[in-house]
Amino acid sequence: MTTSKIIDRSKKYANPYLSGFLLGMVLLATFYITGRGLGASGAIKSTVVTAVVTFAESHAANSDYYSKFISDDSHPMNNWLVFEIIGVLAGAFLSGAIAGRLKLKVEHSPKITSRTRLIMAGFGGILFGIGSQLGRGCTSGAALSGMASMSLAGFIAMLTIFGGAYFFAYFFRKFWI
Repeated sequence: MTTSKIIDRSKKYANPYLSGFLLGMVLLATFYITGRGLGASGAIKSTVVTAVVTFAESHAANSDYYSKFISDDSHPMNNWLVFEIIGVLAGAFLSGAIAGRLKLKVEHSPKITSRTRLIMAGFGGILFGIGSQLGRGCTSGAALSGMASMSLAGFIAMLTIFGGAYFFAYFFRKFWI
């Protein structure tokens, strides 16, 4: 009589070295195909511009900031970065589904509630969005693509991002430990 083993893939993750190598290959292909690196904040910016144009067209047309992105020739959502982010979200969904980790739940420390975890995650996301605009790019665009092109600013961005993360992690660790 044979016994079948049920494999729990919910704890199995990709090899980090292989994943890092594949990310590097994607970055190299992106430079080769598009002439520029990866980035996510440009897609968010396109989404915001589209929302402002949709709901407050006269404000967008009169704004120094929004008017730069409005054109009769090209819609803000017709940007390859938007399709990159759609692909990232679809890939994450597919990966979670294949690995059996696709669940609608909030993971958090037993010391805090789901509500607190969601509020802190939202607050962190807002701060990251503001920082990516002030820094003229997100982690992928400013640091990863900057370092890949051997830009001193890319190395400084990476050191600042990780240095800031280590510094602030001490103060905010109670929200996930």
